[in-house]
Amino acid sequence: MEQQRRPGFTLAAFAVGFAAVVVILGAWTRLEDAGLGCPDWPGCYGFLGVPQAAEDIAEAERLYPDAPFEAEKAWPEMIHRYFAGSLGLLILGIVALALKNRGPGQPLKLPLALLGMVMLQGAFGAWTVTLKLWPQVVTAHLLGGFTTLTLLWLLTLRLGWRWLPAPVAFQGAAQALRPWALALLVVVIGQIALGGWVSSNYAALACPDFPTCQGAWVPEADFAHGFDFTQEVGPNYLGGALYGEGRVAIHFVHRLGALLVAGLGLWMILRLLRAPETLGLRRWGQALGAVLALQISLGIGNVVLGLPLVVATAHNAVGAALLLVTVAVNYRLHTATRASAS
Repeated sequence: MEQQRRPGFTLAAFAVGFAAVVVILGAWTRLEDAGLGCPDWPGCYGFLGVPQAAEDIAEAERLYPDAPFEAEKAWPEMIHRYFAGSLGLLILGIVALALKNRGPGQPLKLPLALLGMVMLQGAFGAWTVTLKLWPQVVTAHLLGGFTTLTLLWLLTLRLGWRWLPAPVAFQGAAQALRPWALALLVVVIGQIALGGWVSSNYAALACPDFPTCQGAWVPEADFAHGFDFTQEVGPNYLGGALYGEGRVAIHFVHRLGALLVAGLGLWMILRLLRAPETLGLRRWGQALGAVLALQISLGIGNVVLGLPLVVATAHNAVGAALLLVTVAVNYRLHTATRASAS
């Protein structure tokens, strides 16, 4: 790896950290049951910010009689919106800088993809409120946040360092790792999507025991109900609309997904730690081991501790870190084998 920072690196790196905060705030908002803390969008009860004066609160409750004002729910929702809007401005700045410095080796398609993604995220944010936390939209909104974070991370990798192809003698080792790294990435993305489905259907405590679920290794579960993606739009989904067996199905599948991630992740860690030093993969193997162990611990902690806010929010944050490490491994393997493909 050869350090060679290009224009826009500092802004992109800052945006990665800022996007991580937005993802964490989104998790905090969901876990606080504050997704409908403001029943309208983009304002809050008809105001640009959270109403605070007594007369403003009275006007808010007159405008939205079916949504009693709760400041402790409105503030998390609006804070998340403020940060998300600021991230959109940061991405606009990244696009402007990319256009200014466009040329060989300077990414342009990636910043434009980010701009499109953040605009789509704005739409999903609005639909989350107007469709009253419809699980399909809430999950898509979560995945959009992770996608935005990942694209910013990939841009930072591209702008921050020139990852040199591996020496010819080690091309085979790098090439052999690529399918495993890609498989791990796919599985991690699938597990994040399952986690979003767990959260949006309020199924995190459907199995209150561990390692069993409802006292059984294979619990009674309604998979057709739990994974019915055609459920109607219209009800208020705050608190969830599925009965017990449907939520158990979602939670149980998420646990199975965790086993798959853990098994494949452990295999990948061992392969990375044994990779030739010149590939620069051992440090990523160590990072992968650390975040995977922490993520598994937090997942178990969510169950045995009854979903405390700090642990549940951290579970989302470390899930994002796991995704970013996996992306970095795939990116390094891609750059390491470029010479053999040319």
